[in-house]
Amino acid sequence: MTTSPQEKAPPRIASGGHPQRWLILGVICLAQLTVLLDNTILNVAIPSLTREMNASTADVQWMMNAYSLVQSGLLLTAGNSADRYGRKLMLMSGLAVFGVGSLAAGLSQSPAQLIAARAGMGVGGALLMTTTLAVVVQIFDHEERVKAIALWSTVSSLGFAAGPLIGGVVLNHFWWGAIFLINIPVAVLGLVAVAALVPESKHKAGDRPDLLGAVLSTIGMTAVVYAIITGPEHGWSSARVLVSALIGSVVLGLFVLWELRTEYPMLDMHFFRNQKFVGAVAGAILVAFGMTGSLFLLTQHLQFVLGYEPLDAGLRTAPLALTVVALNFTGVGAKLVLKAGTPAAIALGMTLVSAGLAAIALLGGHGYGGMLLGLIVMGAGVALSMPAMANAIMGAIPPEKAGVGAGINGTLAEFGNGLGVAVLGAVLNSRFASLVTVSAASLPAALAAADSAEEKARISDAFASGLETSQLVGAVAVLAGGLVAAGLLRRAERGEPA
Repeated sequence: MTTSPQEKAPPRIASGGHPQRWLILGVICLAQLTVLLDNTILNVAIPSLTREMNASTADVQWMMNAYSLVQSGLLLTAGNSADRYGRKLMLMSGLAVFGVGSLAAGLSQSPAQLIAARAGMGVGGALLMTTTLAVVVQIFDHEERVKAIALWSTVSSLGFAAGPLIGGVVLNHFWWGAIFLINIPVAVLGLVAVAALVPESKHKAGDRPDLLGAVLSTIGMTAVVYAIITGPEHGWSSARVLVSALIGSVVLGLFVLWELRTEYPMLDMHFFRNQKFVGAVAGAILVAFGMTGSLFLLTQHLQFVLGYEPLDAGLRTAPLALTVVALNFTGVGAKLVLKAGTPAAIALGMTLVSAGLAAIALLGGHGYGGMLLGLIVMGAGVALSMPAMANAIMGAIPPEKAGVGAGINGTLAEFGNGLGVAVLGAVLNSRFASLVTVSAASLPAALAAADSAEEKARISDAFASGLETSQLVGAVAVLAGGLVAAGLLRRAERGEPA
């Protein structure tokens, strides 16, 4: 190849790939794991933070949300910056910002300082989440890319499973700040390894930066994600949530109009005319919808109905993540994609996710055994479908826009997560409210207002019934979405018109 990688991203490699590609993959997966662990590990530290920093409930919520809010709002802008200014540069910048933010968080003396540090970490997290996937696309050839993306996506599940365990171990021996300070050596190691191993690639081609697009996408995404995050707490019909959702929708609408008119858009809206892209987008949203919504309900079921403590409840959801890790590390999902094709892998995977949700609903109502079966089946479905969809999304986007593609992939996950919690949570609340005779906003409040053991039993049964209904709704949505996504991808492969 004669094109300089400093001017333009190299074309997709026909065979072979970068000679140190697997070592590079290990480095960027370690960096990504650190980012993902930070989300789940903080849950375990909430009691310590509340006690030692005298933090209010609102403080704790912002400690949790500042990171995800900033990260989600910046994903598209971070991906575009990586494409334009260099994926290696942005990856190193993300590691540096994340490391400095972790140091500031670990040494914070007040809730306000910790919230600000978490927001700074969110900036680093956005850069890392987009550039890691973009680098994977650049250094692997077509044959190995599916397996590499499967391993990359497995890190998300590993982070979910390992976060509570690592957090518990650290907090048993050290003060709460240690959960942030352990990020620093990983960030330093990652910086050294990225500097030595990862090749630089970027796409300039004389285009101007889309500054207005970056501003509109950041404001719009931040407002929408804020509405999704605060909806369960303040109510989906509250003024705060509705105003935030309205602002986000209007600004994102302006973003779409601007991207259609500007000469050098950060997000080419013509991607959405590609059936392969649209099919993968629909599938990615619905897998996140089913998995996150299900876990949101499961943690309540395990604690409120089956009586487990929070940490025990978290550990009992781990089989889903561990199944994903086991299947992707053995390459099952990648082999299926290469052998049967992306549409078949997505159809089978999302059918299994749907079956897992149905098993949890029908078999997990009064004990953990049926729930365990459902979690394992769901995990198998996620392991088969998520890498196939990420590969389809990245494959439908030109290689010089790999960073934007990774930003889209991350943004879809955020939307799917929020939709899962909102929709399935609303189904649960509606069913629960229709079955109980006391007026209460939650199961604990309803139980506290109950006058007898019999009434408390009826209330618990009503909550379990609401969980069953919501899981079945999720199962139907995931199955239908999986079949639609697979159909679109199949049509795209055959070159059929929409």
